Amino acid sequence: MARATVRDVARATGLSIATVSRVLNGQANVAEHTRELVLRAVAGLGAEAPRARGAKPAGPIYVRCPYLLTDYFGLIVSSVAETLALHHRQVVLSAGVSARRETVLPGLAARSDVGGAILILPPEPAEELVRLRDRRFPFVVVDPRTELPRDVASVSAAHFAGARRLMAHLVELGHRRIGIIGGPGDWLASDGRLAGYAAALSDVGVLPSAELLRHVDEPTEENGHLVARDLLGLADRPTALVAFNDKMAVGALRAARELGLDVPRDVSVAGFDDLDLSRATRPELTTVRQPLQEMGRLAVTLLMRLLDRHELEALHVELATELVVRASTGPAPRA
Repeated sequence: MARATVRDVARATGLSIATVSRVLNGQANVAEHTRELVLRAVAGLGAEAPRARGAKPAGPIYVRCPYLLTDYFGLIVSSVAETLALHHRQVVLSAGVSARRETVLPGLAARSDVGGAILILPPEPAEELVRLRDRRFPFVVVDPRTELPRDVASVSAAHFAGARRLMAHLVELGHRRIGIIGGPGDWLASDGRLAGYAAALSDVGVLPSAELLRHVDEPTEENGHLVARDLLGLADRPTALVAFNDKMAVGALRAARELGLDVPRDVSVAGFDDLDLSRATRPELTTVRQPLQEMGRLAVTLLMRLLDRHELEALHVELATELVVRASTGPAPRA
């Protein structure tokens, strides 16, 4: 079926072709109710809707990161802001835990003060992101929480490959009984890492043990400490612990120390992310490096291409991770 034209949208809305073109090209000199009328008409056409041409939408870029901007998230947001500055774009930032309670996505496409968005680990369900896409608002997701449709642009790290490489390292050291301090059960990253751990164990004929798996809703140092004490308190305790992130791994190091266990002689501990924190521990932490700043830079690059009306062949981009071996992992203790 032929794609509809700007003229068709003008006829359906009773507006002029020039007005419809201004809306589709993201220009600011359009009344809000007029913009809403055109966007509703375009959304109703779905795949047959006309594609906007001309200059990229003007205005700042909305960056949503509803978490504390420390280490992990701070690195991504800083990289996004610095890269947008290179493109002469200002940032409208929504950040902090309180921002999680704000209802943002439904009204984002109708805002005339922003030209696009970068959404970092958005807590909203995938359906809201799909509705935003259907309104032809340009955005990129960084580190998606849930599975996204193939035509929603996203950037993430290779969670499965990184976790598999980390677990293979522990397996090579002789570990078979390995405790896993997992992240939130509804995060895509958690699923990918658990699958990676299981794949490396299956390579040596070991099935993951439900007894040795714990999930936490908030991957904090304190939760890592509490779960590690629980796992290390088992009658047949694990010889190694792998944590969802470096913060929880630091909590696990503290738990081992409180229980009189030497790391790595009695128990090995590993994290994920390679934050500065991982080099400040004693012993220094074995971890998996995520390219957090590159994730931010690439998200901006993808968004700029969307704003320029380019077709993107690679919409779901996974950046490689790297195993970083330090002193917190060693050979499994002898029985």
